[in-house]
Amino acid sequence: MATAPHPVFCVKLQKEAEGLAEVPFDGHPLGQRIYENVSKEAWGQWVEHMKMLMNEYRLNLGQPEAQEFLIQQMEQYFFGQGAAPPPDYVPPPAH
Repeated sequence: MATAPHPVFCVKLQKEAEGLAEVPFDGHPLGQRIYENVSKEAWGQWVEHMKMLMNEYRLNLGQPEAQEFLIQQMEQYFFGQGAAPPPDYVPPPAH
């Protein structure tokens, strides 16, 4: 269910910014927390980080273990100490 844009104080960027248009993971408590505390900009950064995690760990989102892992990483990314890259991760060279 989409809603009107709303301002949030983004926990990741530490500034007032536009929030997400809808609750991610509707029905999961973390989804509501993200909707209320994370900006669209920070969510976009998470999506890029999540792609890297999925590739590095070769996650299959059809598996509950992979979904749970990403939820844990997401919680750390936004509300914990931040999400660290995988131990063997080498960032791509800058262009």
